[in-house]
Amino acid sequence: MTVDMDIAGIGGDVAAALDTITRQLHAAGVDSARLDARLLVGAATGESTAGLIARPERFLSPAEAARLSDMVARRCAREPMAHILGTREFWSLDFAVSASVLTPRPDSETLVDAAVAHLPDRQAPLRILDLGTGSGCLLLALLHEFPAATGTGIDISPEAVALARCNAESLGLGARCGFAVGDWTAPLAGRFDAVVSNPPYIAAGDIAALAPEVARYEPRGALDGGADGLDAYRALLPRTAEILAPGGTAFFEMGAGQDAEIVSLARSAGLETVQMRADITGIPRVAILRHIETRCRFF
Repeated sequence: MTVDMDIAGIGGDVAAALDTITRQLHAAGVDSARLDARLLVGAATGESTAGLIARPERFLSPAEAARLSDMVARRCAREPMAHILGTREFWSLDFAVSASVLTPRPDSETLVDAAVAHLPDRQAPLRILDLGTGSGCLLLALLHEFPAATGTGIDISPEAVALARCNAESLGLGARCGFAVGDWTAPLAGRFDAVVSNPPYIAAGDIAALAPEVARYEPRGALDGGADGLDAYRALLPRTAEILAPGGTAFFEMGAGQDAEIVSLARSAGLETVQMRADITGIPRVAILRHIETRCRFF
């Protein structure tokens, strides 16, 4: 898709560019058109939002206009902003992202929040495992919160693993974690104090109806959970029960309406659901799991 945009033809200043881009993005069905316009102009010019607001009369150079036109065309085609900008904030940390990984989302911060609440000793030397690590956002956010912890991230995609390693280095966490390409838990040895995962949980037949930013551009392997969205949990929960250390806790993100099925699958695997953590909209989003026998010792 191309965009008919001539910055010089509208005066070449930031204010005019923002108005034009906002109209074009709105026409393309982008709900956050004005915000995205500001971010795109900022990315093309290297200016902060505050700087753009302070200098609406600032003229765009030909090189800036060319970069901006390309980015606007991509956004009008509904490519995610994170792919265009190359970064996404998660847990107040900046992560590099690409089309090889699921874009970090606020929903997944619910998992980090749950782990922080249920692993109260912030100085504990925890061993943390992230299954389907993608950008590494879950593991690296937790390592940021637990300075004595170490971690391992597993993903089937070599591109995702390479990106996660880069994120670890850029956040200064590379010395405390490692990443490996593998089919879930296949390359692992030993046990872990905490297991986290945001597995694919969208039913295969529902993917086409998702927002274009997701259905067209996110890696299908990170979305497709099989016919009912639960295939990954069927594979992961039994293995989680095997690699979770005694007294350890697992945190699994899930889709809306999947909580009852997750409880049942976890119990069949020898794991008890100690809590369901809701996201900011009130939807149960994270299952917090422990070995059934561990909890029973207290009674």
